[in-house]
Amino acid sequence: MENIPLPEKLRPKKLSGFVGQDHLVGKEGIVRTLLENTDKSDPSASGQGFFPSIIFWGPPGSGKTTLARIIANSLNRHFYEFSAVNTSTKDIEKVVKNSINNPLLTIHSPIIFIDEIHRFNKAQQDKLLPYVERGDIILVGATTKNPSFRVIGPLMSRCRVLVLNQLTEKDLRLIINRGLKFISKKADLKTKKFLIESANGDARVALNVLEIAGSLISSLSKGNKNILTIKLIEQALQRRQLAFDKKGEEYYNVISAFIKSMRASNVDAALYYLARMVEAGQDPLYIARRMVVFASEDIGMAQPTAIVVANEIFRACEIIGYPECAINLAHGVTYLAKAKKDRSSYDAYFRAVDDVKKLGNLPVPMKIRNAPTKLMKNLGYGKDYEAYTDESLLPEKIKDRKYYAENDNEGGDK
Repeated sequence: MENIPLPEKLRPKKLSGFVGQDHLVGKEGIVRTLLENTDKSDPSASGQGFFPSIIFWGPPGSGKTTLARIIANSLNRHFYEFSAVNTSTKDIEKVVKNSINNPLLTIHSPIIFIDEIHRFNKAQQDKLLPYVERGDIILVGATTKNPSFRVIGPLMSRCRVLVLNQLTEKDLRLIINRGLKFISKKADLKTKKFLIESANGDARVALNVLEIAGSLISSLSKGNKNILTIKLIEQALQRRQLAFDKKGEEYYNVISAFIKSMRASNVDAALYYLARMVEAGQDPLYIARRMVVFASEDIGMAQPTAIVVANEIFRACEIIGYPECAINLAHGVTYLAKAKKDRSSYDAYFRAVDDVKKLGNLPVPMKIRNAPTKLMKNLGYGKDYEAYTDESLLPEKIKDRKYYAENDNEGGDK
């Protein structure tokens, strides 16, 4: 047990111990429902549920592998775990043929788990099809990439794609508390918050850092040998605490300064705060997401191509990652900071939102209602409709309302 990493030691074997993904494993979650409705003793029993092949799509450390193992345990199935990085389809075929030819194993289809299934090429994925289609196996794939682009259509159509979300702060706090209890250490709220922010939703990172920090405590801690500190977590992370202060405030201060510097078209300040975040290990996709939002909110119609550039920066970060994608971010920040700014569309939208909230569902004018049936046409739906008109198409009660005022961030008349 000494060489087994903490994440593996704490990996739950039952749904009751699983943290997060309530939409999948909660009271009405699809995984829980499928497990409860699948017969575990006699697969030929009429009326019993069927457990489908599944592809789990979610970020690292969100519980894909753990959930696959829990499914196998719950269904009492033989479980074979592979990684597409170092596995050939021959390895999988050997397991499947052995299961088919062994009378003791044919009662239940085995569960074949393939981590990073997106790394299998089309030919390799094609070879899995007949096994899944005949029910020889229950395939459980795991991927951090969008399976729509990485998994072939025929295999996708035979599997249920289930999306796992990044673990929340609440989820990570529970996992960290379990880890602290297991290694017999303690940490205050500030230290836990720092570790949560540094883990970026990844339970595996949080527990690995916790374990390393726990092993460093004897040599680096001058105080209580059972108390983990932010300094110890920093040592375990192997990076300085740049973007997060001990109160957690600097994290929000830096991202705020970053956005406001781009808004003010101050390229130098924007690049400085970008560097602060990158050097502190901030997730590049988090930074890129904020840039995409900024392109719509603050630049808008003044330079519509900004949203295209921001999306391409996000894509580049997604594909390349650190350290190289820092240059992509820098180019994007310079472009967005120098671009003209216009919040007219942003402001106009929220004026419309205010009316929707205050006035509710006002009747849509008859002339622009859809009229797919004769009855609806007879009732006047779509009557006198003109595709190109200067008439107001707003509901009667607000027909004179003006939300959008071009190049006027103060807004239109209401």
